[in-house]
Parts: sequence; C-alpha cells; structure tokens
Amino acid sequence: MKSPIAALSAHRGGNFSPSNRRERRRLETRERIYRAALRIFAQCGYLDTTVEDITEAADVGKGTFFNYFPTKGHVLATYGDERLAAIERALKKARTPDQSVRPVLRELATDLAGQSSESPDLLRSIFAAHLSCAPVRAELQNRLQKGRRLLSEILALGQERGEIRRDYSSADLARLTQLILVGVTIGWSLNPDSVLRKSAEEVWELFFPSIFADTRKKRKATKKLTA
Repeated sequence: MKSPIAALSAHRGGNFSPSNRRERRRLETRERIYRAALRIFAQCGYLDTTVEDITEAADVGKGTFFNYFPTKGHVLATYGDERLAAIERALKKARTPDQSVRPVLRELATDLAGQSSESPDLLRSIFAAHLSCAPVRAELQNRLQKGRRLLSEILALGQERGEIRRDYSSADLARLTQLILVGVTIGWSLNPDSVLRKSAEEVWELFFPSIFADTRKKRKATKKLTA
C-alpha cells in the first residue's frame, strides 16, 4: 500500500488519478495544508511558525492538520521526501537498459537544485531551521544520507557502463556532487540573482563534465601530445 507521501508525489507527477472522490478530497486537503505551511515558513520562518498559523492560512481546523501531519516538522519531512523521490525516479530511469546516465544526472542536478518556482525566503527559512533545531538537523542528515546512497547507485551504473570516471568511488563522487548541489542552493537563496534552475544548469555545464570518463581520457591524451 502506498504511503500518503508516495501517493501525493505520484499525483503531482501526473501518474496518479484517484477515482474515489473521498480520496481526492483527502489529498487536496493535505496538499492545501502543505502548501500553506511552506508559504508561512517563507514569510515568518520555520521556528516562529505555529500550527495555528498554518491552519488559519489553509482554512482548516487543528484536528484536520494533525490528521495529516503530527507536527510541523513533518511538513519539512515531506519537503525532504519529495526531493528523495526525485532521486529515486532518476535511479529507476538510469536502470533502464541502454539508458545513458549522463542525461539522467544532468536532469536530476538541474531539477533537484533548480526549481524555478522555488522561494529563496522558504529556502532560507529551512536552512535556518536546520542550523538551529537539532531534530530538524537530524532529519536533514538522514535524508542527505539516503539521497547520497541513491545518487551513488546512479554513478555506479555509469561507472559500470564506462561513462563515469573510476578513479573515485561512486560513494565519493556522490558525496562531492551533493556538496556542490547543496552549495548552489544555499548560495542562490542568499543572492537570488536569477532563477535557481538556471544557476544549477550553469554549475552543471562548468563543473560536472569532470566526472565523465571520456573527459578524463581526453585530458590525458592532450597531456601526452603536449609533453
């Protein structure tokens, strides 16, 4: 049985169309609460937001909120789960026979760090919560570790297919890639001079070709010719 988070993620991706009216309303209510919470987090900050603030913005009672989210922290957990779901979808795509991992990685890197509708205020609020709230920070670390393992699997597939350099382990490449993506997101939230997706694409074009196997070979060949 799908969890509410999995069902909602599929619904957002266009792959879920519940026929039961009650189920549709339940998902719509949950989505309204979730979006209202993110909006209030962006306006007031996570730590200063109360459940009452969220329920008022979503126009629901507190009991309705707790039917979907035991605490406001579970809203952030859902936010993190959506990003994990994006990596899981990328891994599933990378496992497709004859599928190159390069476009999969590019799409993942630009989409994960670069959603044009992302709010810099929301991101700053979330990062502030991670820095000042131990339970939230623990959840972040847990999700970063899960995301890193999934990303490592994608990179390992690329290494097996000769597309990704092998002088680093897939785990190390995943860790470094994740650091770059998190850094891009933090930097953009502090100075949003363009849409986040565009910044992520620019970083991809400049830095990420260095993980490709043929790029390494070309560099070695160039060194031999100029030696």
